[in-house]
Amino acid sequence: MTIAQNVSLKPYNTFGLDAKARYFAAFDSKEALREILESNEWKNVPRMILGGGSNVLLTKDFDGLVLKNEIKGIHAVREDEDHVYVKAGAGENWHGFVQYCIQHNLSGLENLSLIPGNVGASPMQNIGAYGVEIKDTFYELSALHMNDHSVVNFNNAACDFGYRESVFKRQYKGQFAILSVIYKLNKKHHFNTTYGAIEQELAHMGINHLSLQAISQAVINIRSSKLPNPAEIGNAGSFFKNPEIEASQYESLKATFPELVAYPLANGRYKLAAGWLIEQCGLKGYRKGDAGVHAKQALVLVNYGGATGQEIYDLSTHVLDTVRSKFGVSLEREVNII
Repeated sequence: MTIAQNVSLKPYNTFGLDAKARYFAAFDSKEALREILESNEWKNVPRMILGGGSNVLLTKDFDGLVLKNEIKGIHAVREDEDHVYVKAGAGENWHGFVQYCIQHNLSGLENLSLIPGNVGASPMQNIGAYGVEIKDTFYELSALHMNDHSVVNFNNAACDFGYRESVFKRQYKGQFAILSVIYKLNKKHHFNTTYGAIEQELAHMGINHLSLQAISQAVINIRSSKLPNPAEIGNAGSFFKNPEIEASQYESLKATFPELVAYPLANGRYKLAAGWLIEQCGLKGYRKGDAGVHAKQALVLVNYGGATGQEIYDLSTHVLDTVRSKFGVSLEREVNII
């Protein structure tokens, strides 16, 4: 196993930040990862697992060992009358995996097309878009414990999914390396087109007969029109979570801001559109140096080329403070801060 030193992580994070790893290695199997972790040389060195680098903000160099997950492979592990259980290596590209499922006429993930990142991060974040979340189709994952090197399987309940979070972002943060994920996909299709602008985009596309491919393409079109391509401008997608507030606070805000964008939740609370809040603060398109709020989607912070991770973090703090001052609402960062 080759361990490189003083490696730039710029190619490995979608913000395009030039932080450095003191040590760096890639692994493509659990055996390769175990070989590194069991070596006495690395037992007391800080370690970080890196996937697609699409949901991380590197604010400084990492004085330890960065381990790049490159475990690949996609195949069906079993099926029943209504479902096919598809297993994907954690290092597989997420959008590529979604397209694989669509090509095999399996539904459940088509609304999650074009989300950047790798399969391994999908349950960590409980990624979601257009009315669908990972927890809706997630079945099981396999992960290697970073300290005792045992392999542990987590079912849906064990992951304790929440809004853009799971146990892997809370009590197990940094303790496991996800190896593979199994999704329970549908043979019989239940299309979800009511969220966002999917129905309008399908009409614009002239689609008269719904299909997995059509919904996926509609989502791709919408995301491409609103969100910057990380290959063209550094970003990590949505930087902030949509906040939830009590009904009483919602009523108060609605009285003051009649155009408030909010969605009622089953628990009686309301979810606010963080992008709308940021935009109302006059921050859409705001820029300080090479760190900015995207001009088309205020939820997205961008690196125009020369920003540091700390500068982007400072910009996010400015956004948090401004929204809290105007609305009395506390936003929360969605990305992982390193």
